[in-house]
Amino acid sequence: MKQDRTSKLRARPALVALALAAAGVLAGCATPLAGMPHDAPIETDPIAELRKLGEAVVAEPRNADLRARYLARRDALATGWLNEAERARAFAQFEQAERLYREVLSIEPTNARARTGLDTLIDERRRLQRLDEAEAAYARGDSASAERLVRSVLAEAPANTRARRLLRELDERRLLARPVEALAGPLAKKVNLQFRDAPLRVVFEALSRAAGLNFVFDSDVRDDALVSIFVRDTSVDEVIKLLTATQQIDRKLLNANSVLIYPATPAKQREYQELVSRSFYLANADVKQALNLIKQVVKSRDVFIDEKLNLLVIKDTPEAMRLAERLIASLDVAEPEVMLEVEVLEVSRTKLRQIGLEFPQEIGWGSIDGENVGELREGVINLNNTGGLVPFVSNPAAVLRLRAEDGDTTLLANPRIRVKNRSEAKVHIGEKVPVFTTTSTANVGVAASVSYLDVGLKLDVEPSVTLDDEVAIKVALEVSNIVREVPGPEGSLAYQIGTRSAATTLRLKHGETQVLAGLINDEERGSNLRLPGLGDLPVLGRLFSSERDQAARTEIVLLITPRVVRNIVAPAFTRDDLAAGTEALVGAPPLRIGPMAPESLLVSGTGQPGVAAAAATAAARPLLPSGEAEIDPGSVVVDLAAPESAVAGGALTLSLKLDGTGGHNGVLVEFDYDAERLEPVGFAPSESGQASTALPAGNLPTAVPIGFKVKDGATGTANVRINGLIFDLGGRQVPIPAAGSAAVQLTAP
Repeated sequence: MKQDRTSKLRARPALVALALAAAGVLAGCATPLAGMPHDAPIETDPIAELRKLGEAVVAEPRNADLRARYLARRDALATGWLNEAERARAFAQFEQAERLYREVLSIEPTNARARTGLDTLIDERRRLQRLDEAEAAYARGDSASAERLVRSVLAEAPANTRARRLLRELDERRLLARPVEALAGPLAKKVNLQFRDAPLRVVFEALSRAAGLNFVFDSDVRDDALVSIFVRDTSVDEVIKLLTATQQIDRKLLNANSVLIYPATPAKQREYQELVSRSFYLANADVKQALNLIKQVVKSRDVFIDEKLNLLVIKDTPEAMRLAERLIASLDVAEPEVMLEVEVLEVSRTKLRQIGLEFPQEIGWGSIDGENVGELREGVINLNNTGGLVPFVSNPAAVLRLRAEDGDTTLLANPRIRVKNRSEAKVHIGEKVPVFTTTSTANVGVAASVSYLDVGLKLDVEPSVTLDDEVAIKVALEVSNIVREVPGPEGSLAYQIGTRSAATTLRLKHGETQVLAGLINDEERGSNLRLPGLGDLPVLGRLFSSERDQAARTEIVLLITPRVVRNIVAPAFTRDDLAAGTEALVGAPPLRIGPMAPESLLVSGTGQPGVAAAAATAAARPLLPSGEAEIDPGSVVVDLAAPESAVAGGALTLSLKLDGTGGHNGVLVEFDYDAERLEPVGFAPSESGQASTALPAGNLPTAVPIGFKVKDGATGTANVRINGLIFDLGGRQVPIPAAGSAAVQLTAP
């Protein structure tokens, strides 16, 4: 019987465990994943884990706990991917960043940060391509194109390190080396011009023939303006700059080979000069200061500011905008900051010595209270009844004082504060003591108010950081303590405050420590209590007296060490003179021309004709090169050299060689070309295939290139033939029959 009962008892735990297991299985079937802890992984793959949680949420949309777990895991996963994508984008790993952004969108399609990141990647790739093009332009000497590309990048991303570095290199190149920029195309062609008192349009006509340029004149350009110009081996762009600077005209490039000429009057400049606008979001400078700077230096009239956004919007010419950009960059720099390591020591030393016998200071004769033994009876004494009066002294009747104290106290405060340049910082270490003030008003009553008095250590500093990493500091130190309490009316209290203060201005180097000491409070007090007469005896008087000597000394020491955290980092171009244009054209580039041979430049002009029209026309004949005789027309030999083949869609360059002796003022070359297969470069095309090009003044022999572009899909043989030459010899047009031809085989690419 006992064995059966034991078997039943042993079977009960097994039944209980089986029941619990069945309940767990049923609960698991009823609520999938609900019993799992929040940090328990469901799958090794986070995406699969999140997908399974999402399916559970769809199956039980009312389960708030399950939905919260799903959202938390999704946000954690998305945040991790987004942070990795930001790091990859910062290191220009655009493919990895794009993959991470798309993974975020796969689990959360409405994630704004991921969508913005993808858009930013597109912009980053475009900016990277622009910077590559800018560096290539910089390497080949095309600073104008490089600067234009760099500024377009900085307009979108002002903090782009690569763009800022390249812009700094461009500024240094402009300041150090090159007076003029390298040009390409017709404006870079070198010409020789010699005109005396020639009409302005005649000079531009010669430039048009020499360089293949198209000049368009405004209707207000004066026809009677005369110019004298003698230049040798000078680019067309430099000649135009000289003419515009001396003839009160201006120019505007319409395309690669077309230039608009107009009077340099305010009305025409407003009509033809293009304006640009730009928004500057200032990070450090005050927008009001930037506004004053732009108005006073750049003279811009169309300026808008938004103080809330610290935004400055300017509309002006591109030249003025470049000047404004440099000025704002020199103003919008981070303010210097300095870390002040302050150590305040308060050293106190007290000494007390009290030795001697203290006697009662008074002896009395009075009535003793019978109930309270040891106390005098209150009231008055009847002098007619003095039987109950007894003599008395205070208890104890004598006290022997044997006391000596010696105390040292050191209080240390070591704050470290970071302060901006020319900003005040305050440190208070101590207590705020309440002081009550009562105010009595008739028919109202008494009102009490409380104010607080700062007691302890107060330190005020104001640093000023210089460019050589020195710090000028205004220091004000005040140490106060409560000396005693002063009772006031109606139970109020006031305090007597002891104060020691020092204020100074000092200049320290970075990391230099300065000790300010000398705030010393030294007190010595001595007192002697003795019996009259007996205490004055020479030796025995020590037995009838008590001496008390007390000394207290307090010294405050201040140690201050400045450490410059960040100083002013001025842009590189601020260290040199910044070209600001002229009074009339703010921000315009300086008038510079390349190196020339001695006595090779003379430009003069007249606003009014100096001679009659007929005389001016006669004097307008260009001169032959100095020291050269006219060419012999019969000695001129023409040779047209061309490559054997050219590719369709590519470039074709022929070389025209003129052999002979002597000088000329220009040559007009007339030729025929295959208009169905070739397209001229540098001169106007013709459907008939007849064209002409002008060569600048010079000496024979000479060789010049003639350029064509092979049309797409063109095949077969293309022919070019020279029909004749017209030499300009001292104003005489001398035609010379000439023949020369070339045949080029065209092939498909």
